[in-house]
Amino acid sequence: MTPLERANQYQEEHRIAKEKKPVFHVTPPIGWMNDPNGFSIYQGKIHLFYQYHPYSDVWGPMHWGHCISDDFVNWKELPVALAPDQACDAAGCFSGSAAETVDGHALVYTGVKETTKEDGTKEVIQQQCLATGDGICYHKAKENPVISCEQLPEGFSREDFRDPKIWKEDDRYYLVAGNRDALGNGQVVLFTSENLKKWKYVSVLADNQGRYGSMWECPDFFALGEKHVLLVSPMDMQAEEDVFHNGNQSIALIGTYDREKSRLMEEQIVLLDAGTDFYATQTLQTQDGRRIMIAWMQSWDMLIQPPGQKWNGMMTIPRELELKEGVLYQNPVRELEKYRTDPVFCCNRKIAGTCAIPGVKGRVLDLTLEIVGGDFKHFTIQFAKDETHFTRVCYNRTREKIIFDRTYSGITRDVVCQRSMRIKKPLETLKLRLILDVFSAELFVNDGVQAMSSIFFTPPSAQDIVFSCDGTARVNLEKYRITLK
Repeated sequence: MTPLERANQYQEEHRIAKEKKPVFHVTPPIGWMNDPNGFSIYQGKIHLFYQYHPYSDVWGPMHWGHCISDDFVNWKELPVALAPDQACDAAGCFSGSAAETVDGHALVYTGVKETTKEDGTKEVIQQQCLATGDGICYHKAKENPVISCEQLPEGFSREDFRDPKIWKEDDRYYLVAGNRDALGNGQVVLFTSENLKKWKYVSVLADNQGRYGSMWECPDFFALGEKHVLLVSPMDMQAEEDVFHNGNQSIALIGTYDREKSRLMEEQIVLLDAGTDFYATQTLQTQDGRRIMIAWMQSWDMLIQPPGQKWNGMMTIPRELELKEGVLYQNPVRELEKYRTDPVFCCNRKIAGTCAIPGVKGRVLDLTLEIVGGDFKHFTIQFAKDETHFTRVCYNRTREKIIFDRTYSGITRDVVCQRSMRIKKPLETLKLRLILDVFSAELFVNDGVQAMSSIFFTPPSAQDIVFSCDGTARVNLEKYRITLK
């Protein structure tokens, strides 16, 4: 039995019932999941692959899990697509991307191999590899690796050379990958090819010059509006008040692409998500021209799950990206709206003290609250609430801050439970859109100017939602249950 056959047999024999997992967020059939991979459209279907270790609920030798959707919301699990079984990927099939080609669905991924040197130390080599398939079954190229680490300029890292993102433009393929320079600083390198098998190094597209963490993982480069955007996920970030937090996070470099120098001329840096769990973004472009982003809703330094749970990791809801007047907006894909049921509406409702609103409860929902007036200083939404648990979103009107707090969600580990962010361009009203899916909360502020994503593992029986205010507030509210058809 091959490693791929073994992984698929294990997945089928140990698959976890859907009733025990989130409803519309992608989770692994069994075992471990991290970075989204191969987010693409092939033969009209939306494909999402991911880093996958089926055999345990912790990171292990990386495979590629696979699922498919017609609308970004309702996903179907497919067989495992890749397993480590070649000399160049024996230590793992790390992250990568995909594209529709005349030869089929092409997956470009990082093959990792480990060797032991004469002095007994371990050497890790990362190179880029190719597999092609029909949307279900994939076969690795005999030419692998298609980009050898020897093709990098002198001084560039052979050990940290990963996460290729490919796209086609003017009958040529392009690829960006994360790397480190001779000083160990993060950078994104650019390659080009005519056939996906023979690649040529072009340039350093962007580098951190000692800023914004160390290694830049999971790069993604695309045009958005009149600008170009480079998404990267830096490691080892240091906090900057009201901008960045410590550790791993995802940022967008927005600017102008100098095609002669093959260099992004950055004009602004944006934190993509201020929550506790958001990393390793990847995007695709839909046939109607939308740019859709998805991410791993987890953090390497805060791996939490209930005892006995045999799956670990989930993705965010796919989000539409827009750049308007220099501001990057992100909102849940519009396809989510067709799964809305059981609507509840309130207009100009007065909130004073603590109260619940009839019909507003649950753990799988789409809730939008607009605060249109009042004399309060603090406003709070508690959700996933019962007698002992709750998670909350707090609005500090005086400091113009949003605080997400999962301290009382049932977590029994010493992990970060609270994050805050200053509201960009405060308005007279504040609009909060909260997407809940059993074990996760995604908050979108003022029509997607900012976002916060976090997981929590409160027992699903905690269904209550409560609003509180230290004065009075007037709100408009709409709430829907999300029901897959």
